[in-house]
Amino acid sequence: MVRDAWQLAFEAARAAGLELRPLPELEDADRILHVMSATWPGHEPVPREMLRALVDSGNVPFGAFDGEDAIGFFLGWVGVDPEDGLHTHSHMLAALPDRRNAGVGYALKLAQRAQALEQGVAEIRWTFDPLVARNAYFNLHKLGAIADRFDRNHYGAMVDEVNLGERSDRFTVRWPLEREPGPRDVGAAASTLEDDDGWPGAVRGPSARATLVSVPSDYAEVRSADPECASAWRDASAQAIEACLTAGMIAAGFDRATSSYVFALGEDVPG
Repeated sequence: MVRDAWQLAFEAARAAGLELRPLPELEDADRILHVMSATWPGHEPVPREMLRALVDSGNVPFGAFDGEDAIGFFLGWVGVDPEDGLHTHSHMLAALPDRRNAGVGYALKLAQRAQALEQGVAEIRWTFDPLVARNAYFNLHKLGAIADRFDRNHYGAMVDEVNLGERSDRFTVRWPLEREPGPRDVGAAASTLEDDDGWPGAVRGPSARATLVSVPSDYAEVRSADPECASAWRDASAQAIEACLTAGMIAAGFDRATSSYVFALGEDVPG
């Protein structure tokens, strides 16, 4: 299983024209911080000693390289849940802005999967903003993760340019690693939140075993063009997601064509 997982990661890296390497040395911290600052301008810097401590505790970050240039990285650590036991918490994954949408993130995520399996960990968790559709598609469709927890303003006020002035609402993603990466076959027959000419429609309670929750296809563009509309989407999406979770549903897919989450009852979601 572990050998196959690494093979899958290295094949994805080759397809993207890059190489995956661990980042265990102190000077590797500068490579990580360079990509981090390019991805989240104004982000509070992660202390170099913390990056070193991750390595010392067995949580070695990985980088994606084009020749000798680091163009992406992931970092995380093994976490403990009182009910579920061990998992890997994936805290950051990033690629340089001009290298996005080119397979870098996918290769890195597969490497993180292989690393976790090698350590005897069968699940990775991370958070993401539910209004960022491209991340939703990547997480839930391409990787096959699920989102079953949601928290308004999870990180409080954030100071980087991407999140400044936003309520930091976050989904928590769970990625079962012993399952082959890829989408789940989840149908949908109703809608809890629809797009109404660019604005969120009225939020309805889920009325079927599966339902759709729409989000803007490019929230950053909406936020820039019409902050009032963006704020309406922030509130409506939070209300709709909370209604679905309260009804025992989880987000188990993302439909790119309609820019909608597919929620289904947990018992109906394929393993």
